[in-house]
Amino acid sequence: MMLGSLLEGLMHPDFLLGSPVALMAFGFSLWMFVDAIRRQEWIWAACIAVFTVFSAMMYYFLVYRPQGASGGRFSGFELPGARQRARIREIQARIHHLDHARDHLDLADALFARGEFKKAEASYRASLHRDPGDTDAMAHLGQCLMRLGRPSEARPLLTEVLASDPRHDYGHTQMALAEACTALGDVPAAIAAWEEVNRNHGYPRARVQHAELLASRGQREDALALAREVLEDDEHAPRFQRSRDREWIRRARRLIANGGVAAG
Repeated sequence: MMLGSLLEGLMHPDFLLGSPVALMAFGFSLWMFVDAIRRQEWIWAACIAVFTVFSAMMYYFLVYRPQGASGGRFSGFELPGARQRARIREIQARIHHLDHARDHLDLADALFARGEFKKAEASYRASLHRDPGDTDAMAHLGQCLMRLGRPSEARPLLTEVLASDPRHDYGHTQMALAEACTALGDVPAAIAAWEEVNRNHGYPRARVQHAELLASRGQREDALALAREVLEDDEHAPRFQRSRDREWIRRARRLIANGGVAAG
Protein backbone atom coordinates (compact mmCIF):
# COMPACT_ATOMS: atom_id res chain seq x y z
CA MET A 1 0.00 0.00 0.00
CA MET A 2 2.80 2.40 0.88
CA LEU A 3 4.58 1.69 -2.42
CA GLY A 4 1.34 2.19 -4.32
CA SER A 5 0.73 5.52 -2.62
CA LEU A 6 4.28 6.62 -3.31
CA LEU A 7 4.05 5.75 -7.01
CA GLU A 8 0.68 7.45 -7.26
CA GLY A 9 2.17 10.58 -5.77
CA LEU A 10 5.14 10.50 -8.09
CA MET A 11 2.86 10.29 -11.13
CA HIS A 12 0.52 13.08 -9.99
CA PRO A 13 0.51 16.00 -12.54
CA ASP A 14 1.11 18.64 -9.85
CA PHE A 15 4.14 16.79 -8.56
CA LEU A 16 5.55 16.27 -12.07
CA LEU A 17 5.13 19.92 -13.00
CA GLY A 18 6.66 21.09 -9.73
CA SER A 19 9.64 18.75 -9.74
CA PRO A 20 12.12 18.82 -12.65
CA VAL A 21 13.64 15.53 -11.49
CA ALA A 22 10.28 13.77 -11.49
CA LEU A 23 9.47 15.23 -14.89
CA MET A 24 12.79 13.97 -16.29
CA ALA A 25 12.14 10.53 -14.79
CA PHE A 26 8.69 10.45 -16.38
CA GLY A 27 10.12 11.50 -19.75
CA PHE A 28 12.84 8.87 -19.52
CA SER A 29 10.29 6.16 -18.70
CA LEU A 30 8.10 7.24 -21.60
CA TRP A 31 11.12 7.14 -23.91
CA MET A 32 12.00 3.60 -22.85
CA PHE A 33 8.34 2.51 -23.06
CA VAL A 34 8.05 3.74 -26.66
CA ASP A 35 11.35 2.07 -27.56
CA ALA A 36 10.16 -1.24 -26.08
CA ILE A 37 6.97 -1.04 -28.15
CA ARG A 38 8.99 -0.27 -31.28
CA ARG A 39 11.24 -3.28 -30.67
CA GLN A 40 8.20 -5.48 -29.84
CA GLU A 41 9.63 -6.15 -26.38
CA TRP A 42 6.14 -6.63 -24.93
CA ILE A 43 7.20 -7.99 -21.53
CA TRP A 44 9.50 -5.03 -20.97
CA ALA A 45 6.80 -2.59 -22.13
CA ALA A 46 4.38 -4.03 -19.59
CA CYS A 47 6.98 -3.83 -16.82
CA ILE A 48 7.77 -0.20 -17.65
CA ALA A 49 4.07 0.66 -17.72
CA VAL A 50 3.55 -0.87 -14.26
CA PHE A 51 6.80 -0.06 -12.47
CA THR A 52 7.75 3.06 -14.47
CA VAL A 53 11.22 4.43 -13.81
CA PHE A 54 12.66 1.35 -12.11
CA SER A 55 11.92 -0.94 -15.04
CA ALA A 56 12.86 1.82 -17.48
CA MET A 57 16.35 1.97 -15.99
CA MET A 58 16.71 -1.80 -16.17
CA TYR A 59 15.51 -1.76 -19.77
CA TYR A 60 18.03 0.94 -20.65
CA PHE A 61 20.99 -1.09 -19.38
CA LEU A 62 19.83 -4.55 -20.46
CA VAL A 63 18.16 -3.90 -23.82
CA TYR A 64 18.55 -0.36 -25.12
CA ARG A 65 22.32 -0.22 -24.74
CA PRO A 66 24.20 -2.87 -26.78
CA GLN A 67 24.57 -5.94 -24.59
CA GLY A 68 28.04 -6.40 -23.22
CA ALA A 69 29.34 -3.16 -24.73
CA SER A 70 30.14 -1.67 -21.34
CA GLY A 71 31.47 -4.91 -19.84
CA GLY A 72 29.39 -4.20 -16.74
CA ARG A 73 27.85 -6.70 -14.40
CA PHE A 74 24.61 -6.85 -16.42
CA SER A 75 26.35 -7.88 -19.65
CA GLY A 76 25.11 -11.24 -20.93
CA PHE A 77 21.77 -11.04 -19.09
CA GLU A 78 18.65 -11.40 -21.22
CA LEU A 79 15.01 -12.30 -20.84
CA PRO A 80 13.78 -15.59 -22.35
CA GLY A 81 13.42 -15.25 -26.12
CA ALA A 82 15.49 -12.06 -26.38
CA ARG A 83 18.30 -13.75 -28.28
CA GLN A 84 15.87 -15.27 -30.79
CA ARG A 85 14.21 -11.91 -31.38
CA ALA A 86 17.59 -10.27 -31.87
CA ARG A 87 18.60 -12.94 -34.38
CA ILE A 88 15.35 -12.51 -36.30
CA ARG A 89 15.91 -8.75 -36.51
CA GLU A 90 19.47 -9.35 -37.70
CA ILE A 91 18.32 -11.73 -40.46
CA GLN A 92 15.54 -9.35 -41.51
CA ALA A 93 18.16 -6.61 -41.90
CA ARG A 94 20.27 -8.90 -44.11
CA ILE A 95 17.23 -9.68 -46.23
CA HIS A 96 16.48 -5.97 -46.60
CA HIS A 97 19.97 -5.30 -47.94
CA LEU A 98 20.86 -8.54 -49.78
CA ASP A 99 17.67 -10.61 -50.28
CA HIS A 100 19.55 -13.92 -50.56
CA ALA A 101 17.73 -17.27 -50.56
CA ARG A 102 19.81 -18.48 -47.61
CA ASP A 103 18.77 -15.50 -45.50
CA HIS A 104 15.10 -16.28 -46.12
CA LEU A 105 15.80 -19.89 -45.10
CA ASP A 106 17.55 -18.77 -41.90
CA LEU A 107 14.61 -16.50 -41.06
CA ALA A 108 12.15 -19.32 -41.72
CA ASP A 109 14.09 -21.69 -39.44
CA ALA A 110 14.16 -19.08 -36.67
CA LEU A 111 10.40 -18.51 -36.98
CA PHE A 112 9.81 -22.27 -37.06
CA ALA A 113 11.75 -22.63 -33.80
CA ARG A 114 9.44 -20.05 -32.21
CA GLY A 115 6.34 -21.92 -33.39
CA GLU A 116 5.34 -19.19 -35.85
CA PHE A 117 4.58 -21.68 -38.60
CA LYS A 118 2.52 -19.47 -40.92
CA LYS A 119 5.26 -16.85 -41.05
CA ALA A 120 7.86 -19.58 -41.42
CA GLU A 121 5.97 -21.03 -44.39
CA ALA A 122 6.03 -17.67 -46.16
CA SER A 123 9.79 -17.36 -45.62
CA TYR A 124 10.47 -20.93 -46.79
CA ARG A 125 8.54 -20.21 -49.98
CA ALA A 126 10.45 -16.96 -50.44
CA SER A 127 13.70 -18.94 -50.17
CA LEU A 128 12.54 -21.53 -52.71
CA HIS A 129 11.41 -18.79 -55.07
CA ARG A 130 15.03 -17.59 -55.15
CA ASP A 131 16.60 -21.07 -55.13
CA PRO A 132 14.10 -23.76 -56.22
CA GLY A 133 16.63 -26.57 -55.86
CA ASP A 134 17.51 -26.02 -52.18
CA THR A 135 16.74 -29.37 -50.52
CA ASP A 136 17.02 -27.90 -47.01
CA ALA A 137 14.32 -25.32 -47.78
CA MET A 138 12.11 -28.00 -49.36
CA ALA A 139 12.49 -30.39 -46.43
CA HIS A 140 11.96 -27.72 -43.79
CA LEU A 141 8.90 -26.41 -45.64
CA GLY A 142 7.56 -29.95 -45.63
CA GLN A 143 8.07 -30.17 -41.86
CA CYS A 144 6.42 -26.77 -41.46
CA LEU A 145 3.38 -27.89 -43.48
CA MET A 146 3.10 -30.93 -41.23
CA ARG A 147 2.90 -28.62 -38.19
CA LEU A 148 0.16 -26.71 -40.02
CA GLY A 149 -1.84 -29.92 -40.54
CA ARG A 150 -1.30 -30.12 -44.32
CA PRO A 151 0.34 -33.54 -44.89
CA SER A 152 -0.87 -33.85 -48.49
CA GLU A 153 1.21 -30.77 -49.38
CA ALA A 154 4.18 -31.87 -47.28
CA ARG A 155 4.53 -35.38 -48.71
CA PRO A 156 5.66 -34.49 -52.28
CA LEU A 157 8.29 -32.08 -50.95
CA LEU A 158 9.71 -34.61 -48.50
CA THR A 159 9.65 -37.37 -51.11
CA GLU A 160 11.59 -35.25 -53.60
CA VAL A 161 14.29 -34.43 -51.06
CA LEU A 162 14.68 -38.07 -50.00
CA ALA A 163 14.96 -39.20 -53.62
CA SER A 164 18.29 -37.37 -53.81
CA ASP A 165 19.39 -37.85 -50.17
CA PRO A 166 17.68 -40.70 -48.23
CA ARG A 167 19.42 -39.68 -44.97
CA HIS A 168 18.73 -35.96 -45.24
CA ASP A 169 18.85 -34.07 -41.93
CA TYR A 170 20.05 -37.19 -40.07
CA GLY A 171 16.75 -39.00 -40.63
CA HIS A 172 14.44 -36.17 -39.59
CA THR A 173 13.17 -35.67 -43.14
CA GLN A 174 12.41 -39.40 -43.38
CA MET A 175 10.56 -39.21 -40.06
CA ALA A 176 8.48 -36.30 -41.34
CA LEU A 177 7.59 -38.34 -44.43
CA ALA A 178 6.54 -41.28 -42.24
CA GLU A 179 4.31 -38.97 -40.20
CA ALA A 180 2.82 -37.51 -43.39
CA CYS A 181 2.04 -40.99 -44.72
CA THR A 182 0.47 -41.93 -41.39
CA ALA A 183 -1.69 -38.81 -41.38
CA LEU A 184 -2.82 -39.62 -44.94
CA GLY A 185 -3.70 -43.20 -44.00
CA ASP A 186 -0.95 -44.79 -46.09
CA VAL A 187 0.22 -47.21 -43.39
CA PRO A 188 2.45 -49.44 -45.60
CA ALA A 189 4.40 -46.40 -46.86
CA ALA A 190 4.67 -45.07 -43.31
CA ILE A 191 6.03 -48.38 -42.00
CA ALA A 192 8.57 -48.51 -44.84
CA ALA A 193 9.73 -45.00 -43.93
CA TRP A 194 10.00 -45.86 -40.22
CA GLU A 195 11.99 -48.99 -41.05
CA GLU A 196 14.41 -46.87 -43.06
CA VAL A 197 14.88 -44.46 -40.15
CA ASN A 198 15.32 -47.21 -37.59
CA ARG A 199 17.96 -48.95 -39.69
CA ASN A 200 20.21 -45.94 -39.35
CA HIS A 201 19.11 -44.16 -36.15
CA GLY A 202 17.74 -44.87 -32.69
CA TYR A 203 15.24 -42.03 -32.26
CA PRO A 204 12.48 -42.80 -29.72
CA ARG A 205 10.16 -40.68 -31.88
CA ALA A 206 10.67 -43.12 -34.77
CA ARG A 207 10.62 -46.35 -32.79
CA VAL A 208 7.48 -45.53 -30.84
CA GLN A 209 5.44 -44.40 -33.82
CA HIS A 210 6.66 -47.41 -35.78
CA ALA A 211 5.62 -49.65 -32.88
CA GLU A 212 2.20 -48.03 -32.68
CA LEU A 213 1.61 -48.62 -36.38
CA LEU A 214 2.65 -52.26 -36.05
CA ALA A 215 0.29 -52.62 -33.10
CA SER A 216 -2.55 -51.18 -35.17
CA ARG A 217 -1.94 -54.01 -37.69
CA GLY A 218 -1.96 -56.68 -34.98
CA GLN A 219 1.82 -57.23 -34.98
CA ARG A 220 1.99 -57.19 -31.19
CA GLU A 221 5.34 -58.89 -30.62
CA ASP A 222 7.18 -56.65 -33.08
CA ALA A 223 5.53 -53.60 -31.53
CA LEU A 224 6.51 -54.67 -28.01
CA ALA A 225 10.11 -55.34 -29.06
CA LEU A 226 10.47 -51.79 -30.37
CA ALA A 227 8.82 -50.28 -27.27
CA ARG A 228 11.15 -52.24 -24.97
CA GLU A 229 14.18 -51.03 -26.93
CA VAL A 230 13.06 -47.46 -26.31
CA LEU A 231 12.79 -48.01 -22.54
CA GLU A 232 16.11 -49.85 -22.34
CA ASP A 233 17.93 -47.05 -24.15
CA ASP A 234 16.20 -44.45 -21.98
CA GLU A 235 17.77 -45.93 -18.83
CA HIS A 236 21.22 -44.97 -20.12
CA ALA A 237 20.34 -41.68 -21.84
CA PRO A 238 21.61 -38.33 -20.49
CA ARG A 239 19.17 -36.22 -18.52
CA PHE A 240 18.57 -33.61 -21.24
CA GLN A 241 17.67 -36.34 -23.74
CA ARG A 242 15.32 -38.08 -21.31
CA SER A 243 13.55 -34.78 -20.73
CA ARG A 244 13.26 -34.14 -24.48
CA ASP A 245 11.92 -37.64 -25.19
CA ARG A 246 9.54 -37.79 -22.22
CA GLU A 247 6.39 -38.02 -24.38
CA TRP A 248 7.76 -40.94 -26.42
CA ILE A 249 8.82 -42.78 -23.28
CA ARG A 250 5.31 -42.36 -21.88
CA ARG A 251 3.78 -43.74 -25.07
CA ALA A 252 6.19 -46.70 -25.11
CA ARG A 253 5.22 -47.58 -21.53
CA ARG A 254 1.53 -47.32 -22.40
CA LEU A 255 1.98 -49.66 -25.36
CA ILE A 256 3.75 -52.22 -23.18
CA ALA A 257 1.08 -51.89 -20.48
CA ASN A 258 -1.56 -52.63 -23.14
CA GLY A 259 0.29 -55.77 -24.19
CA GLY A 260 1.15 -54.45 -27.62
CA VAL A 261 -2.45 -53.60 -28.44
CA ALA A 262 -2.97 -50.23 -30.12
CA ALA A 263 -4.78 -47.69 -27.94
CA GLY A 264 -8.33 -47.00 -29.04
